[in-house]
Amino acid sequence: MADRMERGDVFEPRSPSREIMKHVTSTWGVLVLIALKPGTIRFNALRRRLNGVSERMLAQTLQQLERDRLVKRQSYAVVPPHVEYTLTDLGREAADRVEALANWIDDHLPVLLAHRENPESY
Repeated sequence: MADRMERGDVFEPRSPSREIMKHVTSTWGVLVLIALKPGTIRFNALRRRLNGVSERMLAQTLQQLERDRLVKRQSYAVVPPHVEYTLTDLGREAADRVEALANWIDDHLPVLLAHRENPESY
């Protein structure tokens, strides 16, 4: 069990991998990772790109992803404050994986919505 805890086991309730998975797979976590794939972006530009996230929720999501070493924050000592975010190598790998899931959802959206409307159809 100790070995599984070091590696991570999402089925183990006390595994830190569960917390990281929660950060990566939250709605805003997924969208932040995908939005940062093209490159470095400032906080307000990222907020506009995500369209609908509150400033507080975006800040919290970025802090979680930064703590998990998926996002790097660069702050510049200028007025007004200038903060940029970029993916780390691990963040790029995670972004590729969640983007594949997001693309799968978009590709299958008509079928998924049809089943939601009529659960008996499958």
